[in-house]
Amino acid sequence: MRHHRMLRALGLLLTVCVTVAGCGAATAGPEEVRTYFSSSQSVGHGAVRTYTTVDTRGEPTAVGIRMSATALDGLPDTGAMFMLHLPEQASPTVFDHVMLNWNPHGHEPEILFGKPHFDMHFYITDMSSTMGIDPAAPEYAARAAHLPDAKYVPRDYITPPGPLASELAVPFMGVHWMDATAGMIPGVYDFAQTFINGSWDGNYTFMEPMMTREWLLAKPMIREDIKQPLAYQHTAYYPTVYSVRFDNAADEYDIALEQMMMRKQS
Repeated sequence: MRHHRMLRALGLLLTVCVTVAGCGAATAGPEEVRTYFSSSQSVGHGAVRTYTTVDTRGEPTAVGIRMSATALDGLPDTGAMFMLHLPEQASPTVFDHVMLNWNPHGHEPEILFGKPHFDMHFYITDMSSTMGIDPAAPEYAARAAHLPDAKYVPRDYITPPGPLASELAVPFMGVHWMDATAGMIPGVYDFAQTFINGSWDGNYTFMEPMMTREWLLAKPMIREDIKQPLAYQHTAYYPTVYSVRFDNAADEYDIALEQMMMRKQS
């Protein structure tokens, strides 16, 4: 989750880096799952790239981010935003691109998310639509308040109670939804990693793993189900599992949205 003031302070002239999808492929394992990578982009003292895996039938099984261990060092104290294309083999999935954000001082609500951390937005909408979420636009408040039909919102996810949707919306991102069962009690919640969802103008627009730098340094391994909605706005492959692991052989973090399932628009 992001806050308004941070992006206004950083502006669109932050370090916005766009990668171009690559065509390199590697075959791994007896099932011959192929992995396709985007070109890499410098982050800290390391690099980041996106990837897509496909099975022997060419159907996508996962999308994800590979980030070198050294990317956690030498990060700017002012924050950074990176816009990353996915490889073209990801086109059957619901995702269009990834926005990676480094928050050296956390963000609002700081009582929950005040630690240095990464936001990893996997966007369903395209980049131009994302950049069109501009508070200067005359219909900004109305579009923020236009929430998706409840059937399209993943189970247990809510907008934080109290503020208006226009106040919750983050410029160039949208409205963020939190898991009501995650125990995010101010003063009690100890943020290490979580999974956020987002919307804009009636559409479910992104999935967002968030994780602290401190948590990543411990080289964790998690694998969790992604909570699903009752219906889907697009016919595409959607992930059902979220995982984070450290690949010792490659010296990289692997953040994946995987076990893709075809869903029909309904």
